[in-house]
Amino acid sequence: MKGIVFDIQRCSLHDGPGVRTTVFLKGCPLRCVWCHNPESFLTRPQMMYDALKCSGCMACAGTCPKGAHIRIDSESGHGLDYSLCAACGACVPVCPNGALKIIGKEMDAGAVMDVVLRDAAYYRASGGGMTLSGGEPAAQFDFTLELLTLAKGHGLHTCMETCGQAVQRKYEQCLPFTDMILFDYKATDPARHAELTGMGNGLILANLDWLYHNGAGILLRCPLVPGINDDLEHLKGIAGLFHRYPKLLGVELLPYHNLGVSKSKKIGYAPKFCFTETVTSEIKQGWLDTLSGYGCEKVFIHS
Repeated sequence: MKGIVFDIQRCSLHDGPGVRTTVFLKGCPLRCVWCHNPESFLTRPQMMYDALKCSGCMACAGTCPKGAHIRIDSESGHGLDYSLCAACGACVPVCPNGALKIIGKEMDAGAVMDVVLRDAAYYRASGGGMTLSGGEPAAQFDFTLELLTLAKGHGLHTCMETCGQAVQRKYEQCLPFTDMILFDYKATDPARHAELTGMGNGLILANLDWLYHNGAGILLRCPLVPGINDDLEHLKGIAGLFHRYPKLLGVELLPYHNLGVSKSKKIGYAPKFCFTETVTSEIKQGWLDTLSGYGCEKVFIHS
């Protein structure tokens, strides 16, 4: 079984309990305006071009079978026509400055597990394990299921982060091999959810309900952007889910950061959103105070 992986982060401390290895898979059905991993949208590999590293030597142009490298960039004299690029990678090794990089690599499940198992001693000592993230792991369902199955076969604790936008049968098949679900909750109002992510939240909420009532250990993860989705209606909605599902493992607030803006430009996307102000400690405390006022406990903020 093979899949497209765009990153494997060892010694991760924020994607489940203990020391973990987080495997990031490409592909996602949502298009969140604040996404910090826009390179995960598409399942296929993509070219990433960093214009700030480019010297304009155009060595890449001679290797590209599609003619994607052209002189259009005002700073370096070089540009990349992403509509022509097939992400074959022929240009990457000839760039003297490392301005070109392929995002997404085909790997078989065994090769991924070889990386994951390097830190088995840390998992045993800390209660950690493997986390699948993305993107949306359910977008590469067969690969995700095999990774979870293999991990459990090695006795590892497993987590899967999900946006919830997948058919229920995928969760039914993954749940026996998944110890914890990191479930994203982005907006309470369906119309606002569609505006911010490209889809409504009906299926997402239905999957959350199904997972909860079928024994999943769920940590509710809530990305918050000041002035965008941290209004009282949404915070009250978060608290409402906490009360409706009292056995939730907790609520984790994820303050916005703009890492996705620069990455969007490097893969040829026009950033849809850029919040430039700092998410201050006062703003974060305000979120906590509001949720506390609604009786929401077990809330913490991602550092």
